[in-house]
Amino acid sequence: MDASDAQQAGTLVSEQQLQQPQPSQPSQQYIAKSVPLDQIEKTKMQRFKEFLTECRRVLRITKKPDKEEFKTIVKISGIGIIIIGALGFLVSFIKEVLF
Repeated sequence: MDASDAQQAGTLVSEQQLQQPQPSQPSQQYIAKSVPLDQIEKTKMQRFKEFLTECRRVLRITKKPDKEEFKTIVKISGIGIIIIGALGFLVSFIKEVLF
């Protein structure tokens, strides 16, 4: 068997492998592992403690708005409420007129 025969044989083998149906890969499914109840409770407790830590951090960073900032927030919120109400009224009015 010379090099060309070996190369042909290798080619034939790879062609045969390509012609054979490839086994389908198993679908990846989540298999729940049994976890002791006390570990689940610990993770819930840890998540709750992390949540409280984050709340404390946010409360430390925030500050009470001064009078001007509060007035601006109230004005912008009021304008937004009026715009949304007007849009709702227009949609309702158009619906009544057309249908």
